[in-house]
Amino acid sequence: QVQLVESGGGVVQAGGSLRLSCTASGIRFSINPMNWYRQAPGKQRELVAAITSGGSTNYADSVKGRFTISRDNNKKIVYLQMSSLKPEDTAVYYCNTRRVFFFDDYWGQGTQVTVSS
Repeated sequence: QVQLVESGGGVVQAGGSLRLSCTASGIRFSINPMNWYRQAPGKQRELVAAITSGGSTNYADSVKGRFTISRDNNKKIVYLQMSSLKPEDTAVYYCNTRRVFFFDDYWGQGTQVTVSS
């Protein structure tokens, strides 16, 4: 059974930092791409950052230079380091993977990030 469990959300002042973690189980973590999405109230879910099995990364324009995605294949964890946070970064952040070979999507339960001005 595939499970993705996020942690690390919270309330932070503008300009501050947070690190989100997503621990995976039930998958061959090292071969799968991992993604972070977010959804703000009243808005569609959007892709924030992605990392391939080889470690290549991609970011939404709105977070480039402020967020860093990384992975630890031994621990089966993907991280999202968020710095210089802005109130508009407030959202529920979700971990996601689309498994290679199966092309099925899995989501974590989400973790709330609130940035106060």
